[in-house]
Amino acid sequence: MRRWMSCLLIAAFSALLCGCNQQTDEISGQSNASSESTQSGVSDETSSEEAASDTSSSDETENSAQPLMSLEEYPTVDGSTAAMPLMAAVLQKACGIDAEQAESYVYASKTSQSWIALSNGDADLLLVYEAPESTKEQLAQGPKLEVTAIGRDALVFIVNEQNPVESLTQDQLRDIYTGTVTNWAELGGNDQSIVAFQRDETSGSQTLFEKLLVGDRELTLTDPPTELRPGMMGALVDGLASYNNEGNAIGYSVYYYISEMYAQPGLKLIGVDGVQPEYDTIADSSYPLCNEFYVAIRADEPEDSPTRQLYNWICSEEGKQTLIDAGYVPAE
Repeated sequence: MRRWMSCLLIAAFSALLCGCNQQTDEISGQSNASSESTQSGVSDETSSEEAASDTSSSDETENSAQPLMSLEEYPTVDGSTAAMPLMAAVLQKACGIDAEQAESYVYASKTSQSWIALSNGDADLLLVYEAPESTKEQLAQGPKLEVTAIGRDALVFIVNEQNPVESLTQDQLRDIYTGTVTNWAELGGNDQSIVAFQRDETSGSQTLFEKLLVGDRELTLTDPPTELRPGMMGALVDGLASYNNEGNAIGYSVYYYISEMYAQPGLKLIGVDGVQPEYDTIADSSYPLCNEFYVAIRADEPEDSPTRQLYNWICSEEGKQTLIDAGYVPAE
């Protein structure tokens, strides 16, 4: 009997211990499950926040990349030949199209003609160099224009790379174009007669030549034959590059055109007053023959019109950066 009682007591004690262990295991399991659930909740919440953040960032990027207007809304833009790459860059950014497509839409009727087109209503906005004096007289009879300087370019002189002359003074250049000096030997060059190309009076480069080099001086310029006064800027550069292959020709253009748009082998830019025309010397005006170029619209353009919106955008910091990215020197 005592032996059975001992066995029963031992069995009961063992059962009690097993029950305690099972309860402890269940509590431990619940605790671990709760911990995992909490961690999972934090992870899920973090993921949700990150996803929301990513969506927000994506939306902000998408909004910032929104084009200013559609191609259908884009105004008629005209201007100078040397401004054509800027026209394409502005169109690309404003309408959110690719560069090749933008370039296919660009058109420039040249400096003088484009100013008249704006005044007559045949163009809405210009990216353009300064108008010739004769054109300014015509513009004075038309509607008031709103004009803002956005960039700076320069009148530069081009010779054959065989020419040993590296720089000329402004006085020497005036002597060349008035016929006072007719041989390169008088300027430190070879014993060759000087062949001086000019541009037609309606071109932007001719306007700069007369404003910056001639100015108010009472000078009589030589009257070159037709083949030395080409109507197109590219024709002047081609003429300089091919003229008799003797290296005795000289001509002029604007810096951006000859350096970025139509550089030809066999030609070089010469300095003026000892300063070589370069991006930096134009930017700091140490090169002496610099001038600004402009964006222009009619002054009565409504504030909510696409033309006015584009004008304001071009004058903004984003427009300025577009100009710089296209390789132009911005106006101060």
